[in-house]
Amino acid sequence: MEEEKEEKKGFRVIDKRFSTQEEVQKEEVKEEKKPQEKRQERKEEAEKPPPLPEATFSTFIYSLSTSALIHLGEIPEPTTQKMAKNIPLAKQTIDILGFLQEKTKGNLTQEEEHLLNSILYDLRMRYVKATT
Repeated sequence: MEEEKEEKKGFRVIDKRFSTQEEVQKEEVKEEKKPQEKRQERKEEAEKPPPLPEATFSTFIYSLSTSALIHLGEIPEPTTQKMAKNIPLAKQTIDILGFLQEKTKGNLTQEEEHLLNSILYDLRMRYVKATT
């Protein structure tokens, strides 16, 4: 009864800055972080790899062509940074690109078709050079 009387007489203050208790707890955790932890978080964010490009037919073709160039010994292997030739794998990758060219004939945009034709021509010429 006494509480009801007090409520009627005065006013009540309600903190509406946070809509849920979870948000309040998150804010408290943020405030409690030490400067060292903040530096560590920034360092981790800086070390994150860049986002991958959108998966399109063109990026797929570029990926296969890069793989072929690595196997031809034209560019270094990304993880080891060493140049190494693997002619059978290069031939297989070039053949895969050739299959894609055959199977997608008539279904590609002009740009995609031109890209595939150019890359295949270039890789085939490099393959011939590498095997002679």
